[in-house]
Parts: sequence; structure tokens; C-alpha cells
Amino acid sequence: STTIAIDEGRAAQPPSEQPWEPTTPQQAAEILRGLAVPWLIAGGWALDLFIGRQTRAHGDLDICVFRGDEDAARSHLVGWELFIADAGALTRWEDGQPFPTDRHAIWARQAGRDHWQIEIAVEPRVGTRWSYRRDPSIGAHVADIGRRTSDGIPYLRPDIVLLYKSSTPRALDETDLITVLPHLDPGQRGYLAAALWTASPGHRWLARLK
Repeated sequence: STTIAIDEGRAAQPPSEQPWEPTTPQQAAEILRGLAVPWLIAGGWALDLFIGRQTRAHGDLDICVFRGDEDAARSHLVGWELFIADAGALTRWEDGQPFPTDRHAIWARQAGRDHWQIEIAVEPRVGTRWSYRRDPSIGAHVADIGRRTSDGIPYLRPDIVLLYKSSTPRALDETDLITVLPHLDPGQRGYLAAALWTASPGHRWLARLK
């Protein structure tokens, strides 16, 4: 998740100590049932949904929506507090306030809770094309970036999740790569390798994808 500090309530706490009590993917699917715009489980949980089992503990839960759909997500989350994340601070996203075009993360919790429950990533979309936020030359058709579990939970493709994790990989991201790599099909491995060559030529993960 984005490393940020809250601008009210817990301002004295460093970002690493922001308290989380994340929903599970199943709980998120129930919360988002009836949401009229596309959404996907993202991050580490998406990789576990792809593999079909939980491979490690998760400190948060990420979902993604397309830019332009964030207002629909906010309207759906009745009784939730939403904060815009940016550069070490959280700012309450007030009703009627447009979502800033230069922001891409929202932290959410049910009103009255101290712990964060869901992080929402706002993904770029132009027409029917999704683009990688860190290099817009990398993209895919919006209908092709998601998959579904056998019980219908939508999640972000594993090769795209790993692409995001490759930017500044932490120890857990390295572990996720090692865990997921044997499960990727040739198309997914090829997409991730090509995207890494474009976004970060010489990235150390490329050696593992050969």
C-alpha cells in the first residue's frame, strides 16, 4: 500500500504504524456487491486468488477501479470514510469534491473505525485501453486485465500485479514473484517480461523470466 500518514486523529504516528484491519476478498466482494462499475481485487491478495490459496499473511487489501468510476465507488460505500492519499498525507475526500486528476489512491474505512479496511487504486483508462500508471506506453484492453475466481471474485491479472510490484520491490514482493512465477502461463510471462523491458530495462526480475 501507499506509505502515508494521516492528517487528522493519528498525526503523531509514523506511516508504518497506521493501523489496518483489512477486509478479506470475500468480504470486499460482499461490500461491493451491486457496484455498477468494474472493480478488481489487486495487490498480494490478487496473486493468492490466482493461485487458489492464501500463500502469506496480508496487511491490507487493495482493489482497483478505473479513473472516472471512483465517484460511483464512493456513492456505493455509504457509511464509509474515504481519504485521498498523497505524498505522506491523507486528506478526507468530501462529498461533492472531484477526485484529483493527479492522485491515484484512496484509503477507506467504515465510519467510526480507527483501522483502515480497503485501499482503492484508481487506474488509468482511455476509451477501452488500460495503461500502466508508471509508463503509459504499456497497456491492455480493459476487458482483459481481470480474471475471476470459481466463486466469481474479480481480480487483477497476476502479470500486471507483478508489474506494479516490480517498481520498488520489497522483500514480500520478491517472495510473491518466486511463489507466483511457476503458475504463470507463457502469455503472462511474456507480457511481464516485455513490460519490464519497456519500463525498466535491465530489471533483475528479467533473469527469472527467461
